[in-house]
Amino acid sequence: VREAPYGLTAALGYPSMPEAADAVTALLPFSPVACEGFGRRIVDVVSRAGRPVPGLPRGDGWMFVELRGDDEAEVASRAKDMVAASGCLDGWVVSDPVQAAALWKIRADGAGLAGVSLDKPAWAGWEDSAVPAADLGAYLRDFESLLEDHGLHGLPYGHFGEGCLHCRIDFPLDQSDGPQRYRSFVTEAAKLVARHGGSVSGEHGDGRARSALLNTMYSPDALSLFGKVKAILDPDNVFNPGILVDPAPLETNIRTHESALSAITISHPEFAVDVHRCTGVGKCVAHTAPGAVMCPSYQASGLEVDSTRGRASVLKEMVNGTLIEGWDSPEVERALDLCMACKGCARDCPTGIDMASYRSTVLNEKYRHRLRPRSHVTMGLLPLWERLLNRIPGAPALANKVLAFSPFAHLARWTAGVDQRRPLPRFQPSSRLASKQATSARTIVADQEIPTSPATETPSTGSISPTRRSGDKGDVVIWVDSFSDMLEGSDLSSVVTVLADAGYRPRVLSDDVCCGLTWITTGQLNGARRRLRAGLAVLAPLADANVPVVGLEPSCTTVWRDDALRLLPDDPRVGRVARNMHTVAEMLEAANWVPPSLAGHTVVAQPHCHHASILGFGPDKRLLEAAGAKVTVVGGCCGYAGNFGVENGHYDFSVKVAQHDLLPAIEDAGQQAIIVADGFSCRRQTSDLTGRRALTFSELFASHLPSYPGR
Repeated sequence: VREAPYGLTAALGYPSMPEAADAVTALLPFSPVACEGFGRRIVDVVSRAGRPVPGLPRGDGWMFVELRGDDEAEVASRAKDMVAASGCLDGWVVSDPVQAAALWKIRADGAGLAGVSLDKPAWAGWEDSAVPAADLGAYLRDFESLLEDHGLHGLPYGHFGEGCLHCRIDFPLDQSDGPQRYRSFVTEAAKLVARHGGSVSGEHGDGRARSALLNTMYSPDALSLFGKVKAILDPDNVFNPGILVDPAPLETNIRTHESALSAITISHPEFAVDVHRCTGVGKCVAHTAPGAVMCPSYQASGLEVDSTRGRASVLKEMVNGTLIEGWDSPEVERALDLCMACKGCARDCPTGIDMASYRSTVLNEKYRHRLRPRSHVTMGLLPLWERLLNRIPGAPALANKVLAFSPFAHLARWTAGVDQRRPLPRFQPSSRLASKQATSARTIVADQEIPTSPATETPSTGSISPTRRSGDKGDVVIWVDSFSDMLEGSDLSSVVTVLADAGYRPRVLSDDVCCGLTWITTGQLNGARRRLRAGLAVLAPLADANVPVVGLEPSCTTVWRDDALRLLPDDPRVGRVARNMHTVAEMLEAANWVPPSLAGHTVVAQPHCHHASILGFGPDKRLLEAAGAKVTVVGGCCGYAGNFGVENGHYDFSVKVAQHDLLPAIEDAGQQAIIVADGFSCRRQTSDLTGRRALTFSELFASHLPSYPGR
């Protein structure tokens, strides 16, 4: 069906959601193509989740209405007349597609978050009832009363133009009487829908969950006729037995209830709850939006099992323990093998699935008291081997010379479990110890006036208040992670240069601080916790002294802003350190830094997955654009992804992922384009597959400043 070319969105505010539903019949004569309703609770859920919430018309219930047509003036006139007839408290006609998309995103995000935003998990057992649009307001009021009578809670929203209401409800399915309470509610809800002349399944079909409710909608004779037709067409009852015809009781085969006493639910209750956050929305298998990361492995393979939803389904079955048994089952290994721990789902999945953390937990449990793969010992403990190498004078240079010979490089790859097609990175002496600005945290803290430590709270990545003194912007500490410190490809001097140009006094942290990233990605979580606690002893005093810390490698910076909060939930220092850890671009933007001109340059920027998903690439993009560059921000993952892209068995898939976004963007931009990537993995993938060197964000800007040493 051809979509009319011109469209407008009307945002209408009402005193409450039922009152918004009452107004639907006044809108239908204006031929809306979409009419979506929701209430204040959905908006609050989206806001609490940290998703952007633009301004809304006055009220506590809203309808977003889309009108389309072949004549732009006619659509605008129709929208104006519809708002006038809507009876709303406040109504806007939105012609800007960007503003309209931001409004519709509230509805999209709210739909996904509705199942995971109550005090207890909410379920889809009563998901898409529908009544005639004229009855929707009355039905919604009765439905809310029914929830209250049963001591249940939900976050309703829906396609108000069709009279369809979605609601996930916190049925206590993990309790002994949960299935009975579920049956009691949905039976009364079905009778309520029937009284309003509606259907228990307005959009998704009856299926196994609601077949036993069909007697509220159809007469015994009609149901008998259904059975006779089924028997003629399927005499052996092969197709969908127990669905629609001769259905099983409502409370049977409820997976959540059956898995409540499974071994994994008992031993890892939080993990069991987390994997059930997936409600099958399927954004991970949808067409990738610009700048989105989720789900790069699905984008490359096209297989459901490689999507976030597919992996979550496998993990649910593992928790249940009926079809899949144990952390080490082959089905789980296959599902997680191509997960690159990109954390794209942590941002882009509406229900907040974080498959990277689930993968780490599975690996941790799978190899508990077992022999690990070689790559877990070599690449998983890489910072230890680097530091050991660095303690021997001249060892990094010697190692580079030895590995330049093919037989030794071949042996090194085999030992490390690295694909033979991967070039090996080169080592360098510690850049933090060689820096003229290097100093210990103790020395830095001694110069500061330490205030009372703030209360622990979840960090907000958008608020930075660096210490400001008269005439300058104060000290800022550069934390040099293991990758930036001892592997070639990161230029510490450029970071010092741009921060100094912005008015800060950059000081390089000489203390040996490791975030445990490689332990996390290989599922060695106790080792990661030990390194995090050691790092907190150094970084927490800096946070308490209000001395901002800047991370260089996005994946390592992300550990402090994300993983550490999960791995050490009871340590009050973690929240303070998380709030005090920033990217270079965040510090430059906070200082209102005016970047040097990049006019005439084309920049292809590949954000590290963790940068895009957790830290946020907005400040970097805004500074590049403010410099006058033509900027292409690559969506998706580069495919290297830490140890993933170098491990045996992953090389070809790693290249396939790069071919989805990164390589086409570089080719389209041409040979004169500048490639920018702060992630060590992203720079390695670029050089390995194109032979071109990617600059860090700081290198690009520093090289255009007159104060840069290499200029």
